[in-house]
Amino acid sequence: VRYSEQPSLSSTELRKSLSGLIRIGKGPVAHQVLLKAYGSRLHRDVEAFLPTCSVYTETYSATLSQLVFSAISKVLKESSTLFGDNPTNMNRIIQWSEYEIEAFARLVKEKSPLPESVSALRSACICIQTTLAHCSCLESHGLKFSKLLMLLLRPHIEEVLELNFRRVRRKIIDSARTDDILLLAPQEGSPPSDSVAPKMMLTSSGKKFMAVINDLLDHVTPMTIVHFGGTILSNFLQLFDRYVETLIKVLPGPSEDDNVVESQEPVELKAESDAQQLALIGTAYTIADELLPAAVSKFFYMQTKKKETSGTSEGLGPGSIYSTEYKEWKRHLQHSLDKLRDHFCRQYVLSFIYLEGKSRLDARMYLEGGDDLFWDSDPLPSLPFQALFGRLQQLASVAGDVLLGKEKIQKVLLSRLTETVVMWLSNEQEFWDVFEDESIQLQPSGLQQLILDMHFLVEIAVCGRYPHRPVQQLVSVIITRAIAAFSAREVDPQRSVIKIFSVASVYPLRVCLWLNIIMFPPLKFSALFRRMNGFLRLPRLQSTSSC
Repeated sequence: VRYSEQPSLSSTELRKSLSGLIRIGKGPVAHQVLLKAYGSRLHRDVEAFLPTCSVYTETYSATLSQLVFSAISKVLKESSTLFGDNPTNMNRIIQWSEYEIEAFARLVKEKSPLPESVSALRSACICIQTTLAHCSCLESHGLKFSKLLMLLLRPHIEEVLELNFRRVRRKIIDSARTDDILLLAPQEGSPPSDSVAPKMMLTSSGKKFMAVINDLLDHVTPMTIVHFGGTILSNFLQLFDRYVETLIKVLPGPSEDDNVVESQEPVELKAESDAQQLALIGTAYTIADELLPAAVSKFFYMQTKKKETSGTSEGLGPGSIYSTEYKEWKRHLQHSLDKLRDHFCRQYVLSFIYLEGKSRLDARMYLEGGDDLFWDSDPLPSLPFQALFGRLQQLASVAGDVLLGKEKIQKVLLSRLTETVVMWLSNEQEFWDVFEDESIQLQPSGLQQLILDMHFLVEIAVCGRYPHRPVQQLVSVIITRAIAAFSAREVDPQRSVIKIFSVASVYPLRVCLWLNIIMFPPLKFSALFRRMNGFLRLPRLQSTSSC
């Protein structure tokens, strides 16, 4: 026994010594000597390699993994050759292997570079890839260490992922303070053919964001995706949320929460022009709808391949992702886009409504019969709403150039802008307080004009082919509230109806307006926009030709 335990013995000499112990009936002792001998050799090899871990910061874990699992494989092979298939010996090998794997996991964490560094991320991903590959080879021999390995390594891997994503979030915040955030640049790999729809120009901030995402994915290995895909996907969502928050800081107007960004330093650069603001929003939509989903599509490929290979989802772990989680992830992306869209629309509408501290949409214009109203001369929207129509046309023209090929985004923004105007009217109590002021007399013509203005907002959405149901519903609520307010002041709303029908032979459009709002589903009236374009002398919206 003492001879067999000498560290200077070669593999051949050790094998001969163990065979002698087996022949004299010392089989259990011989097996213990086998495990002790290979354990000593492994420890010597590991101690010799440890000083180089600081040099090979990304691959040290792979080398340690090779040393440990190679020793386990050799022990298994020698045991099978010398002792045959003995359950007792197999249990001893499992216990010995688990001890060595636990020591390996401790070394991986102790010798790791700074957890927030790129080297630590790459090293952790390589570690998962190589060790699970070794475990897979041992499984065919009845040794299953994958679950133990993931149990030991998961806290370290999760820490490295979390700190690396935290580092990237800070980088995204810093990019909001650079002077090139508004610069436009083409997407990489743009198709040169004219037959292919051109890709939208991305802002510098968008290109930097996707560069960060792709850089992270370059360091992530397939097995890391299999076991930590859910964690990575969730962190990508947080990165996009932070990116949207930086864009909100760049857009004019205060955000709902001025402390959403970790950095308390103000963002001096603002996107002042419509083109700059639309470029930022278009970039965010392009990232959320196209670039980011394409970048993470490998998650599903890796996990589907894993499931097809094993025939089961066993081993995917709690960090893996499934189609339901991916759909939920997409919904969260859309929620972030909605937050950006609503901020833009809110500040855009408020900048239109409030001119030099005064509101353009003052309810008094429906009481005084001033120059803003056109009912007695012609059933046209009041001047503020004509100005709104012109403002939306101007924005649509800019959007057609900046958001080239992104008609869906254009319609989403213009639809929400129209809806935001209606929501402001519905929620602005000062607007409704005017109708309740008993010192001011209400006239039926005011109600008529208000109904016409509200329906004009609906027609903007309908003839622009925007989603119009939300606008229609809000407008119906406003008209119902207005009728109630006028009725409470002893103004018979039926007089407005009679007035509308009395001029039907001259202006049938007014009949359609009333019926469309009160009685029938929305109809498309091209006459409204033909006449509006004639009176306002404004260029047509491209979409109105199909009304």
